[in-house]
Amino acid sequence: MPGTTIAAVTTLTPERPTHCAPSRAARELGLKRYEFDLAVQLGRIRTAPDEGGGGPRVARAEIARLQAQAGFPETLRERVRVVGTKEGASLMGVSEGRFARLARLGLLVPVRFYLNRYRAVVWLYLAEELRQFVADGDHAGLIKGTTPETLRSQLASGLDLRPRNWRGRHLGFLLRQAEDPWVRAGAIAAFLPSAEIAEIVRSPHERVRLERLRPSLPEHGAPGSPSALLGERIMAAQDADEIAWLGADLARQLEAARLPSPAAPPGPRLREHATRRPQVRRLPTASVPRTSSPAVATDIAAPRACSDAPASRPLARGDHGPAPDAPRPPRGLLTWLCRRTPSERADRRSR
Repeated sequence: MPGTTIAAVTTLTPERPTHCAPSRAARELGLKRYEFDLAVQLGRIRTAPDEGGGGPRVARAEIARLQAQAGFPETLRERVRVVGTKEGASLMGVSEGRFARLARLGLLVPVRFYLNRYRAVVWLYLAEELRQFVADGDHAGLIKGTTPETLRSQLASGLDLRPRNWRGRHLGFLLRQAEDPWVRAGAIAAFLPSAEIAEIVRSPHERVRLERLRPSLPEHGAPGSPSALLGERIMAAQDADEIAWLGADLARQLEAARLPSPAAPPGPRLREHATRRPQVRRLPTASVPRTSSPAVATDIAAPRACSDAPASRPLARGDHGPAPDAPRPPRGLLTWLCRRTPSERADRRSR
């Protein structure tokens, strides 16, 4: 119709961010938060550091890759499923006592632990690793046969490698996510006693820096409670060989962290300035009376040539060179009016 204007309406939709927070990624992947954290530690889910320093973030492309896998989300959830002693023994087809003995000998490595209401340590294992242990033909004698005498003697002496294996595994998780040498050193120091750290790190400034970079380990109960003290004892190295191994690793990481970063090569302007010959700046000289002989320009940077001619005679105390010209009287109307001599002016005043 005439006089009618039809305009197209454009709807602007906000651009979807390329990364999302871990909590959002866990919901989209159908995982609980501890399952998501375990998947990140195991390398099942790739993360990227946040440029703003807000912790790791998950790319949308990574979420799409996991969602496109066959059997999602059951397959992903099964890969991070953890079981205790009872469920693990049932999964392996052995008794709970044999399962506990295999774990104490260090053949089954726990991935997590917690303290129950009776302050007893409950170790958790990856179900996927237990199935792999059973599928390995070399372990058939440990599952069905009689335990060898050497292993039984170690169990009788009180051997329990579950805490040490958990510490080694958790340290591997932390080192895998750390890139800076100081952060790696702080992760190692988190499992060493304070006295051992003071023995290795002499500088108080470095000890403060390591304390600031210590990762947050799992907490159990209120600080200072019996449960918290038990958790701290599990997370600290106990055996002498383990302490020595961690101490040597900490010393190596500190040596790498103390190395200065290599200096960058000079740029083209710096190279040009470094190869340029220095120029001598001529200083201004005081004006001298002009003589009959022409002046000769001399370079103060040039070496003084030797000459057989005798040096010029220095001026005497009273000799100051040629006398300057007498000042010329000013010209103008005022000079013409005041042209009388002093005697004429005095005679005029006496009248």
